[in-house]
Amino acid sequence: MANADAAADGNGGGGDDDATRVDHLMDGLRAFGANYTEFTRRFATWLGLHSTDAAALVEILYAEDQGTPLSPARLSERVSLSSGATAILLKRLEQAGHIVRTRESTDRRVVTLRSSPDIRPRAEAFFGPYAERMAEAMSAYSPQEIQRFEDFIGRLRSTMDALLVDEYRDGGPTV
Repeated sequence: MANADAAADGNGGGGDDDATRVDHLMDGLRAFGANYTEFTRRFATWLGLHSTDAAALVEILYAEDQGTPLSPARLSERVSLSSGATAILLKRLEQAGHIVRTRESTDRRVVTLRSSPDIRPRAEAFFGPYAERMAEAMSAYSPQEIQRFEDFIGRLRSTMDALLVDEYRDGGPTV
């Protein structure tokens, strides 16, 4: 496997043990991603939404929590939809009362996406146990270990971003 060869070459000596660790780690990351996707799917079902609409709503809520609310264009990038498909999705979410579009910038053309006051308590009720359990799991690690995990995940993410932009921009690998 390519990642096994990279692990064996990368740390200078662990060979098969390193390759096995990398394989287990990649399996864990895939499983975590699948579980997170399942949480979003169940959130969608709970709200009576299509999974893509719920994924967009989660992105809007998360961006607000981070203090960086999304524009429609940024949401389009985050959920991998065309601008037209995003506009239709936003109309559905707005009509359902889950989001509001505001004009908070001095440039009145800029639209900011916000969750509606009614949806936030429901999202907190749904994702509250998830957040609590994740915080509990992470509390077992020192701040230095968390920093290393953060660096590691950041590197994996930037590697994936580069692959998507460079080698998979047309839907598949460039050969």
